[in-house]
Order: sequence, then structure tokens, then C-alpha cells
Amino acid sequence: MTSLPRGRAANEHRAARRRRAVAVAGAVSAGLLALSACDKPTPLATITVGKNSVSSETDCYNDGNVVKTADLAKCLKSKDIKSIKVDPDETVRFGVDPKIADKGWTILMNGQPLTDSSKKTYRTIPGSVFFNAQYGASGNSTLVSIKEGDKTVSGLWSFKLKKDV
Repeated sequence: MTSLPRGRAANEHRAARRRRAVAVAGAVSAGLLALSACDKPTPLATITVGKNSVSSETDCYNDGNVVKTADLAKCLKSKDIKSIKVDPDETVRFGVDPKIADKGWTILMNGQPLTDSSKKTYRTIPGSVFFNAQYGASGNSTLVSIKEGDKTVSGLWSFKLKKDV
């Protein structure tokens, strides 16, 4: 003897299976749509002082291609720049994603190059440099940027260093 549904029960069983199949197909479609709408993240740049770190993606990134000068100016004026407190006696550590390092990167202080271009993923600079007038600093905060690219700019990550007094 079989326990398969017959008649009206069989039709309801098939309809329930069809509804489940449609629901699964809809969920899969929605998931794929959500994934296709996501932008892939830009590489990260990180600054560490003592035990504190701040990381940032950037709006000034064109997937490794040259960023227009007008766009760079907007990024430097952004109000959403992350900040970190710096004791002048501490060492400031800069770390970049290998994608940034492959193209070469330079540390800028108030828009002027502070270092030569490097292809390493990590650099250190004494904290006192960022508040020294000899290097163009003024006041108790300094805008520091990481510029990706040797001759052209293909990314710019900015941070505000605040003197920890």
C-alpha cells in the first residue's frame, strides 16, 4: 500500500512544492541582485599611534586609474576625514594595502610630499615631525594624506593628526 496523496490532496501537495520552488528562486535572485549592486571596496590605508589605529577607504579612487585633479581637490576638502591623536614623542606608523604599495605611495603633509615614493606596505615617522614648523606644520592639527602613484595620482587617503598635549 502506498501513502501518496490522491485526488485533491495530490493537487495541494504539488501547489505547495511549486510555491516553495518559487520562493527559493526569488530568494536566490534577490541575493544575486544585492551582490551585483555592491561596489567593491577600495584598498585601506591605516595610521597607528601607540595602541590606537584609524583606517580609511577613500572616495578618491578610480579602481587604480588616474583620479582627476578636480576630484582630488574635493577629497582634500571633505569633512568626513578620520582623525587620530598623536603624542609628539610617539612614532606614527603608516600601513597600506599591497594594492596601493604596488603602484608606489607617498606621504603628504598639508599637500606637500613628506617622503619619497615607496613600494613597501609599512613606514614609520616620528610624531614630532607632524607638528614642526620646519616641515610646514602650524597649530595643533595637521592634514596627512597618502597618495597612490609615482607620477600620477590613482588614489588619495587623508587623515587629520591632532596633537595630544
